[in-house]
Amino acid sequence: MRKLILIAGFLLVSGMPFAQPPEKNREKMKSLIDEQFRFAATQYKVLAKNVPSHRMPKTYYAKTNKVETSDTKWWCSGFYPGALLYIYEYTKDPDILKEAESRLAILEPEKHYTGNHDLGFMMYCSFGNAYRITKNEAYRPTIDTAAASLITRYRPNAKVIQSWNASKKWRGPVIIDNMMNLELLAWVTDNGGDKKYKEIAINHANTSLENHFRPDYSSYHVVDYDMNTGAVLKKGTAQGAADSSAWSRGQSWGLYGYVMMYRFTKDKHYLKQAQHIASFILNHPNMPTDMVPYWDFDVPATPNTCRDASAAAVTASALLELGQYTSGNDRKTYVSAAETMLTSLSSPVYRAKQGENGGFLLMHSTGALPLKSEIDVPLTYADYYYLEALLRYKNWYL
Repeated sequence: MRKLILIAGFLLVSGMPFAQPPEKNREKMKSLIDEQFRFAATQYKVLAKNVPSHRMPKTYYAKTNKVETSDTKWWCSGFYPGALLYIYEYTKDPDILKEAESRLAILEPEKHYTGNHDLGFMMYCSFGNAYRITKNEAYRPTIDTAAASLITRYRPNAKVIQSWNASKKWRGPVIIDNMMNLELLAWVTDNGGDKKYKEIAINHANTSLENHFRPDYSSYHVVDYDMNTGAVLKKGTAQGAADSSAWSRGQSWGLYGYVMMYRFTKDKHYLKQAQHIASFILNHPNMPTDMVPYWDFDVPATPNTCRDASAAAVTASALLELGQYTSGNDRKTYVSAAETMLTSLSSPVYRAKQGENGGFLLMHSTGALPLKSEIDVPLTYADYYYLEALLRYKNWYL
């Protein structure tokens, strides 16, 4: 009964589109998705002109009217070519594909990178999509090599992939973001690769499920391990408001990660965990009515509190996949919430005007507020997961 009341209240407060006739709702979303991809194709050509051919876009600062770029070792380097590939998948624009291919070429050497855990973000969001969309077999060795590089960070005694190297603050840090990189490993095993990759992904997911989550199913950002024994040394945050707080994007990484792991394993524990995380996010009293979260769920909600459009984009994409594995009211709740998020992100409040925002699609993301980094700016991964969510809605619900 309590669950039904929560769902009913949530639907009422957030104005769920499922209250509309299904035909009308489908037409509205079809039109919205088409408009966003046509905008994205034009907008990303602006972004391409703002980024040197040997660099990747990182963010844009309106005060200086400057696009900040990164080298290919930056953890976000795969999102720009990945976003271009999503745009190409919808529009079939040959110029967009050409730009994607040129950026893949400069990214390709990073298949050997072992400096942190982000090979999944870097190489699967880019080359994984390139292989899926184009069927070009030349991309496959890059994906396989990236997976081999990623598992060099696996620590068998702790059964986790170590996220960052040891430092004065952390001995063996593992962050919730790392759930996202498991897709690379599981995919390689399921597509002819060694079974050890998926086994490592499962071990990491199980260890994180045991140690990263609180009783209310919110997640710590960082868990520090003794990698020799597997003992948990401490739990904290690097990007959230406090060690005990629920950093918004961290909650979305966890949600997405366990939905994805259910896709590869059909382990009901992962599905149940994803549903619990979704319930925490959707029913949180600090979730705004437009469903674009504040940067941390535990900060005071004021008109000046920074939002995180990237958290909304990741959450929307994850909820749409979660809807594929559920039914009835649960499915309606997940898909309706994703619709609300996508509608909000597509509005003038969050989506840039043509030719503005340096060429990025979305405004108002927050990278790492406590570190005074990337506050209220566009981010490549916000655009990437926004486009992914739009495509998922089109492919699965229209």
